[in-house]
Amino acid sequence: MGGDPIPTYCPLCVSRCGALATVEDGRLLALQPNPDHPTGRALCVKGKAAPDIVEHPGRLLHPLRRTNPKDAADPGWERISWEEALGTIARRLLALKAEHGPEVVAFSSSSPSTSAISDAIDWVLRLVRAFGTPNFSTYMELCGWGRYLAPLYTYGTSVPGVYLPDLDNAGCILFWGYNPSVARLAHATSTAAAVARGAKLIVVDPRKVGLAAKADHWLRVRPGTDAALALALTHVMIENGWYDADFVRDWTNAEDVVEGRTVWSLLTARCAEYPPEVAEDITGVSAADIVAAARTLWESRPVAFYTWSGLEQHSGTTQITRAINVLYALTGSFDVPGGNVLFESVPANRIDGMELVSRDGPATVGLAERPLGPARFGFATGEDVYTAALDGRIKALVGFGGNPVMAHGDSARGRDALRSLDFFVQADLFMTPTAELADIVLPVTTPFESEALKIGFEYSQEAQSLVQLRRPLVPPRGETRSDLRIVFDLATRLGLGEHFWDGDIDAAFRYQLAPSGITLEELRAHPEGVRVPLTTRHRKYVDTGFATPSRKVELYSTTLAAHGYPPLPTYDEPLTSPRSRPDLAERFPLVLSCAKSLFFCETQHRQVASLRKSQRDPQVELHPDTAAVRGISAGDWVSIDTPKGSVRARAKLNANLDPQVVFGQHGWWEACAELDLPGYPPYGPGSANLNLVLSQTPSDPISGSSPLRASVCDVSPLGG
Repeated sequence: MGGDPIPTYCPLCVSRCGALATVEDGRLLALQPNPDHPTGRALCVKGKAAPDIVEHPGRLLHPLRRTNPKDAADPGWERISWEEALGTIARRLLALKAEHGPEVVAFSSSSPSTSAISDAIDWVLRLVRAFGTPNFSTYMELCGWGRYLAPLYTYGTSVPGVYLPDLDNAGCILFWGYNPSVARLAHATSTAAAVARGAKLIVVDPRKVGLAAKADHWLRVRPGTDAALALALTHVMIENGWYDADFVRDWTNAEDVVEGRTVWSLLTARCAEYPPEVAEDITGVSAADIVAAARTLWESRPVAFYTWSGLEQHSGTTQITRAINVLYALTGSFDVPGGNVLFESVPANRIDGMELVSRDGPATVGLAERPLGPARFGFATGEDVYTAALDGRIKALVGFGGNPVMAHGDSARGRDALRSLDFFVQADLFMTPTAELADIVLPVTTPFESEALKIGFEYSQEAQSLVQLRRPLVPPRGETRSDLRIVFDLATRLGLGEHFWDGDIDAAFRYQLAPSGITLEELRAHPEGVRVPLTTRHRKYVDTGFATPSRKVELYSTTLAAHGYPPLPTYDEPLTSPRSRPDLAERFPLVLSCAKSLFFCETQHRQVASLRKSQRDPQVELHPDTAAVRGISAGDWVSIDTPKGSVRARAKLNANLDPQVVFGQHGWWEACAELDLPGYPPYGPGSANLNLVLSQTPSDPISGSSPLRASVCDVSPLGG
């Protein structure tokens, strides 16, 4: 029978919203917000759909083995036991490792920002490193590079990925390429509260969505031109003296002399190339709005900022990040109350296996081509994994979630790359277009059927002080196992049990928790979590400096300079735009970008009726004038045409868009039987897969980020 609501949290995205679960007779009936949890003020529609995800009839429930060739229309799935599945996987991987070296085996996962793989991601990394391969792909170049790794070349640390916005104390909040109403609901609720108490809000986004409606300044930037806007804002701040002169003098390398001049004079000259009038022509943001926003950034400090994948899928992603990071440094808001702060963390043992990495081991694919990109940190890009699979350097792949043929550009190339592998294993909840290419498919629990340990919720000091063991709410369906259980089981089969407590997950959790002083028994007795009293220390750089070669914030990056890249932030026109490719502009005059849907986590959940009912069809947003000259009305089926082909969507008119810009949605493939709504082929005629007609290249020269948010297209009516 039912009882009191069970405290838990929803791990379906990076927000990790605190929740209360209603369970009766072994069934999850509801998930609702838990206002007592530091991230629990609200719960999005995806979290509320948890019972429908758990109970969905399309779930994978048993291990499966392919019996037909990979190019066959029918994979010929055969049900097998876990014993056979794990034994086969271990045998094949160890044979490849023995014959060719560990580097021919790659691992992959979905993004921990947009899926429940966050429960197990560090343990997956431990498995990768214990096995000895350097090749792990987790969408870092598409969702993470601009927040976590590119800032290392300015701050020596991750800003805003680790130095988080202190929204509760901010005087000004800057969201750039980020819509928390869709991507991180906890940030959205805090921002609404901050605006209500008088904080200023600046939103840089080509679309007026979410909190942009509440913004003091909404800057409608042309996709991919964000670096020019940041340089223009920096120019206005320098020209007017709107910068923290003490911080710039004492804690940046502004006074260092390079190229015969001070860094400050070089930066000033670079930014002077982008006065507001010039930036207006490039970005579409008016000169007056640029000046007004710069004034607010200065007068309403401290500034807390956050960016997202709107900036991480461009041919110029790294320079966009650099330009915004330098702009932020001038505000003097780094690690001060109300700025971007490294909140204190509960002490814990690291479990991602970094100690298992050999300095003399093989290199990650792509490192030679992009020595400062994700490969430098052990993350292979999707583009490089596809290339290495096609040329035989990677012969096997083990995937934990993720749906790369739908989530990466060049879907058909991704299909061909996965088909070319000697052996491919996919662990997932549902049969996806990616899983259909696997040799063995492993059924995974939903996070509501499995246990996970969360030490700190990356949001505020209160949230970082919470340790919570999320308990299973209902029994696993069928023979499903959690990602974590699969990692530990596979590790022991591969002879790596010594690194995984011989398969004992409780022992591993105890090791992880040991420095905190919290016991596993205590957490199991308190499903709401245990709070550790912590106090934030600010301006920690005063004691330690910055982890850069100069020990200061590098306005001029000596590391980039040493590798032949521009050391100052710079702007380049997106490499595939109507301006940079006039040869394409007549046929494809529009700028094509894309954005997340409120109702789905990336390529997931379109088969769930409670979500699909709110968005029944794939959509493309375009300005009414753009639609009118093409004979398109709201709701019409249209063709999105790019140099790589065409896909279908329904037209949605949006008068707030620039008439030259259109926005599509990726991830459309799954049917919803309950609503009698169709699926769409991942490839070929009738496809609604936007990434089928988007390319992974020309990619960012430093990071390899794909230009999925700024390319060229046209939109035309579809008959019928």
